[in-house]
Amino acid sequence: MREGNSNHEEIGKLILDSAMKVHSALGCGLLESAYEACLAHELVKRGVAVERQVALPVIYDGFTIDAGYRVDILVEKIVMVELKAVERILNVHQAQIMSYLKLSGCKLGYLLNFNVTHLKDGIKRVVNGL
Repeated sequence: MREGNSNHEEIGKLILDSAMKVHSALGCGLLESAYEACLAHELVKRGVAVERQVALPVIYDGFTIDAGYRVDILVEKIVMVELKAVERILNVHQAQIMSYLKLSGCKLGYLLNFNVTHLKDGIKRVVNGL
């Protein structure tokens, strides 16, 4: 897929559709790692490039620092997905994905909380204004 706004949106639709399928099949109550593996599998089945647990270095004062940050899922190298299985999304979770977007240079990310009855209630779309 080529990089561009329309591709970001196409990838976003694939991510959300895949996440809905995973949530419908598994429900809530599992660990994030289970949802991550299943979502990655579903996306690969749909023909998109997926990377899991991608290292995200911090660039500070001209130095690259491995601070241990990891992106849960990176789709087509342009859309980031952070997964949660928590009672509710907190401001710190939204700050986390926004920081990850800034560090990576990605424009679009999704924060998905699978610990909800209806996944639509656990979706946050986050855009990095660069």
